[in-house]
Amino acid sequence: MKMKITIGIPAYNEEKNIAGIITRLKQYTDDIIVCDDGSNDLTKKIAEGLGATVISHETNKGYGAAINSLFLKAKELETEVLVTFDADGQHRIEDIPTVTKPIINNEAELVIGSRFLNTKSDEMPNYRKVGIKIITKVTNLSIKEDLTDSQSGFRAYSIKALEEITPSDDGMGVSTEILIKANNIGLKIAEVPIKVRYDGDTSTHDPVSHGTSVILSTIKFISIHNPLKFYGIPGIIFLCIGLGFIGWTIQIYSTHQEIITNVSLIGIGCIVLGAVLLMTSVILFSIVTVVKEKR
Repeated sequence: MKMKITIGIPAYNEEKNIAGIITRLKQYTDDIIVCDDGSNDLTKKIAEGLGATVISHETNKGYGAAINSLFLKAKELETEVLVTFDADGQHRIEDIPTVTKPIINNEAELVIGSRFLNTKSDEMPNYRKVGIKIITKVTNLSIKEDLTDSQSGFRAYSIKALEEITPSDDGMGVSTEILIKANNIGLKIAEVPIKVRYDGDTSTHDPVSHGTSVILSTIKFISIHNPLKFYGIPGIIFLCIGLGFIGWTIQIYSTHQEIITNVSLIGIGCIVLGAVLLMTSVILFSIVTVVKEKR
């Protein structure tokens, strides 16, 4: 039995690209959703004219808000697989079967089209390569997977993923948020290789603000979903350092009958900070556990 596959496109001022993308996508499926994220050009009218289902945000809310709207609409339309596809023309239509295959075969609930799996992405600007790889390494610290491209917007989601994940980040950090939430609820994440087109750098996002936003979002979601790891491990480290300095202070006092103020203050400060971090980790872990049990 053939699964219902829907293509979701977050779009902001993409009147130059949207017609060509929708026209090519119609060769694969007629179930196309475009989230017009407050565009002030003809993106919405073009998409509607080509028969796509259009969700309109009155103002530009951000990439994450557009993804959330696509999730909600896909569930409303009772799709079985949602493929998110960028509107800048970099993704290839012919890669859609590759991205959806693990879900169709019940091998995964979330599939990432990786630009770095089995390919070097030579056309990608070097600064973007470095930034994506750094963010991916940070993301991998908080999940059980060893991903190569955590920021790819070319993804496929099963109906189970759509039902169990509710994105809350309005910005570019949503890509990391979804991965952390999927990992925490035990969804199987897979990567497949894709190729992208780079006719110059078409990204509309400032690389510094994009990278900063994603890293801050990653830290936020790690602290919320893994408080024992995020606060507890540093807490133990600071406690050990503090005890070491206090032990050093005691040793000096027992030998020379004097207290070195700087050493003792460092020891006390580290112990206090370590204790605070440990208490914070326990409190947040208890709160998160209670919230999860009430769902």
